[in-house]
Amino acid sequence: MDSDPVPSSSPAFATPAHPLRKNKSNLLLTRTSILPILLPPSTLRPVAFRTFTRKHNLTISSSALQTLATFVGKNCGSGWREEGLAERVLDEVAKSWKKAGGGVIVEEGKGASLKTILQTVEGNMSGGRVVAGKTPTTDGVSLSTSRNRESMHPNLHLSPSVASTLGDGEHGDSNLSSHPRSWIKVVDAFDIPRLTYNADKKYFEVAKSKASLFPQPSHKTALFRDRYNVIHQRLLRNESFQLSLGSSSVPSLSRSSSSFAPNKCYKLTPVANLLGRSGTSHLILGMLSVSPTGDLSLTDLTGSIALELSHARMIPENGAWFAPGMIVLVDGIYEEEENVKGSTLGGNTGVGGAIGGIFVGVSICGPPCERREMSLGTKSRQTTGEVSSSGGFGWVDFLGVGSERARGPRMRHIQARCLQNLHGGADDSRCMKIAIMSEVNLDHVKTVDALKRLFGFYNDLAPRERPIVFVLIGNFVQKAMINGGGQAAGIEYKEYFDSLAMGLSEFPSLLQHSTFVFVPGDNDPWPSAFSAGAASAIPRQAVPELFTSRVKRAFAMANAESDRSQSSEPIGEAIWTTNPSRITLFGPVHDIAIIRDDISGRLRRSAVSIGQNADRSTVMDEGMDNQKSSVSPEGYIETQTPRIGAESYPMPSAVNMSRKLVKTILDQGTMSPFPLSLRPVLWDYASSLQLYPLPSSFILADPEAAPFCMTYEGCHVMNPGKLIPEGDLSSVRWIEYDVSKNRGKVRELRY
Repeated sequence: MDSDPVPSSSPAFATPAHPLRKNKSNLLLTRTSILPILLPPSTLRPVAFRTFTRKHNLTISSSALQTLATFVGKNCGSGWREEGLAERVLDEVAKSWKKAGGGVIVEEGKGASLKTILQTVEGNMSGGRVVAGKTPTTDGVSLSTSRNRESMHPNLHLSPSVASTLGDGEHGDSNLSSHPRSWIKVVDAFDIPRLTYNADKKYFEVAKSKASLFPQPSHKTALFRDRYNVIHQRLLRNESFQLSLGSSSVPSLSRSSSSFAPNKCYKLTPVANLLGRSGTSHLILGMLSVSPTGDLSLTDLTGSIALELSHARMIPENGAWFAPGMIVLVDGIYEEEENVKGSTLGGNTGVGGAIGGIFVGVSICGPPCERREMSLGTKSRQTTGEVSSSGGFGWVDFLGVGSERARGPRMRHIQARCLQNLHGGADDSRCMKIAIMSEVNLDHVKTVDALKRLFGFYNDLAPRERPIVFVLIGNFVQKAMINGGGQAAGIEYKEYFDSLAMGLSEFPSLLQHSTFVFVPGDNDPWPSAFSAGAASAIPRQAVPELFTSRVKRAFAMANAESDRSQSSEPIGEAIWTTNPSRITLFGPVHDIAIIRDDISGRLRRSAVSIGQNADRSTVMDEGMDNQKSSVSPEGYIETQTPRIGAESYPMPSAVNMSRKLVKTILDQGTMSPFPLSLRPVLWDYASSLQLYPLPSSFILADPEAAPFCMTYEGCHVMNPGKLIPEGDLSSVRWIEYDVSKNRGKVRELRY
């Protein structure tokens, strides 16, 4: 009991002095009464903006602002402004909202419950202030929710999907699996959240309409509009398009030798704003397209204009492909129709929604790519890995495995603990590897034998040096077997996988301790039944279970023979996924995108000829890691990085073409930057092809391109090439990818 100067009885009567006890009733008596006021939301808006937006990087909806204004007026009274009561209360609400897993937009029904948070804060307020030491706990509502789940199911084994709903406490993490394979999740293209970018709210939203294979025609237009909006907002976030606070006026858009000169701010001009401004220079972001008259045009959300690129140059020179369907930046001069002499491009007024005149391009380049950390608003992984306050879309769950800001720090903590516990705290980076094989033609006479050599190579290694995932990418047959073949073709196709199952059965140790992922190609069923091996619509479904039963049986038999009574490692499994698909490891920490497509050949066939130097082959250095390909004494082809300042070597054409391919795809932010006539896409599932934000790694399985491993803007891109190199039947080639280092290496084994 605390001492109290007022005794319970007078000392003159020699009665003992008993101090008054401070109990709950005394606290209630000392509370200051608050006279509620009617506080308009518009009056509270500046304080809410300063607290939620500037301090906590949150956005308040109008309905949430109304709720907060009523709460502050009721509990803070007339002293909400002078005594700073409102700002302190709003600060506690913002902290509770973020720690309860709420989204970046504060509104009821999105993430955490605003009503529940206000009830918790109100129960700990006295005199308009939150009582010290009685603020909501770090997890607020989420901790109580997790405790309720544990009390309802005390013997429940927490899987990664269930663990995502729990709090961030150490007690919850101690019950989770300590093996990295427990945190592998293969996300099908049809299971990826259908997100669209809202240009008005500057945020990604989940599509409200139900996905369909036969959607309304308006969804086709929305596909390209959404692509344009994502690239447009990404471009405006680039520092080259942001006006410096120290400059007094916007610099002019006069043409220079380089369209991206340093210390210069650029401004985009919509196509519709070109009218009446003949002879002036402009920078336009638009999509290359072919007009109804057959001419090349540049289109944005406001209109289209005929485009002339005979005098334009690429930046960097020969650094990327530009084909119809791609979004590009063009710097040039607008010429009105009456000023165009002897040109057939000037008389297209009103055709296909085009404005009159032509736009003479001087330079053309792809929209600058944005690093993953910048898109998510997080610091670089090489530093602390903590969340910064620079904005971004860190609260958006792009793959359905949790957002970076909500689950990223906790998943990194679990990853570190898994690697420490796996082998007693030793260096376990080698156990986080993935073996990637492409163009696994099972109808080739040497394929099964080559796979046995590859699996035997890893089977002879120590368990900690084996890959945790094997990725086998189609085409699993060289020709479309289903088209016109009837029942016989289906039986023959199943026999190929039966032979693969017999080969896998010889390595039960790999089947017990690894995850095998199968990604189909265009020759695999069922799309090949009507496409005859041509480019079918993507995303496409996995190989049907009708043909894979024998492979799954081989895994079941191998797992039945293993003894896992004392191990927390999950059983080996075979996963048949879609094309494209994603592999996530530890939630949003490692995002691996996979697609099987003949992209390089399609780019060469449909690329637009630009200027007079279109055929020159030069080395592209901007944005790429300086790498060269060499052959080591052991016979493994690997990617090496030369020292900074070392003498420059002439790059082979294969390396140059690989860099050109990587830059083209990643700058466009999509796996299929083509018109629907060249590469059909299911309109409602186009978001599964999106490469924004950039994945941590990207498996671009293109057998027409040379094998490579290179990093561009922090995204490691790998192409395994063909499993059996063309013209060499005594070797097998694949990529070994180290997840922890985010680096891959092309390997070749001769036998």
